[in-house]
Amino acid sequence: MAVTIYTTPTCGYCNMAKSWFRQKNISFTEHNVAANMAKAQEMVKKSGQMGVPVIDVHGQVIIGFNQPAIERALKR
Repeated sequence: MAVTIYTTPTCGYCNMAKSWFRQKNISFTEHNVAANMAKAQEMVKKSGQMGVPVIDVHGQVIIGFNQPAIERALKR
């Protein structure tokens, strides 16, 4: 399962998303965009957004912790 989440350490919604993925036993790759400028640029290029979280599920980019959208993307 290819799930990537772009986060910052102080983002509450990022922490909620990561907790949700862990509860569902969904593995994910996390990129801290506050510490990694290359990943921050990658996130903006993918999403057009500066805000986090940005979640990439199999190439489908979801802005924010939008649980219904994440669940739909995971089923594809």
